[in-house]
Amino acid sequence: MVLIYHRVLAEPDPYRRGDVTVSVFDWQMALLAREFNVLSLDQAVRRLAAGTLPARAVCVSFDDGYRDNLDLALPVLRRHGLPATFFIATDYLDGGAMWNDCLIEAVAGAGEGPLDLSDLGLARYALHGVADRYATVGRLLPALKHLENAQRRDVVAAVMERCKLQRAPDLMLNPEGVRALHAAGMAIGAHTCSHPILTRLDPASARREMADGRDRLEAMIGAPVRLFAYPNGKPGEDYDAHHVAMARELGFAAAVCTAWGNASAGADLFQLPRFTPWDRVPLRFHLRLVGNLLRRETLPALVSG
Repeated sequence: MVLIYHRVLAEPDPYRRGDVTVSVFDWQMALLAREFNVLSLDQAVRRLAAGTLPARAVCVSFDDGYRDNLDLALPVLRRHGLPATFFIATDYLDGGAMWNDCLIEAVAGAGEGPLDLSDLGLARYALHGVADRYATVGRLLPALKHLENAQRRDVVAAVMERCKLQRAPDLMLNPEGVRALHAAGMAIGAHTCSHPILTRLDPASARREMADGRDRLEAMIGAPVRLFAYPNGKPGEDYDAHHVAMARELGFAAAVCTAWGNASAGADLFQLPRFTPWDRVPLRFHLRLVGNLLRRETLPALVSG
């Protein structure tokens, strides 16, 4: 079973309720260390292929490349002696920002009153207090998620301007931070350059995103990058069989998606499921992990785009 995290926060954030605080992440990692066999993802892949995976095997992964992964998550992982894999989208290193974070910061910091985006093909949104703003973010993120990159960039820039957000938030790692994670014994995985929906790209562009992201990371850390995470990662929607074939052809050892479940004997190493543990109460967290280990659903059959 592979767990997915994105950010680890110093304090709760009303606009990022899906991300754990460092205190929650600490007891979650303590529980994993006590109750499960926590392996590095590359080791788990090798042992899965060899048929030697231990019972209750769990891996920890992070997506995108946030700076708090280094500042807050790494000390917790080291304290509990746990490995993790960090999948990095390289375009956002050194001062970049992902579009969803720009959108959240813009709406959270906007003045009171309506936000009219109807001319952008969206709607008119109320911004009165945290509840309204959270609801607006919840409507905007899925509305923009599958737009073509350039179109989404233009819409987000317009939202930032109307909400008077002067600059993109500074949340991501820099190359030195990526190297520090690697030097600490953590695995670095590829996650494309710009985090696109691969099915929205032509095959040459998709392959370039996958290969260039890996190549930049290998140059950065001076070591092979053998693991890949499909951006967003929903099978058949965000990637298809064509991209699975690309991952194999590019020489990755394995790739992960975001379909829930676990990988057992005979699993496709280039579509390893991952699981997001939402619970913030230890007993429920533990029960959800056990329940996910018992899942037997299979991934949908994919077709090439």
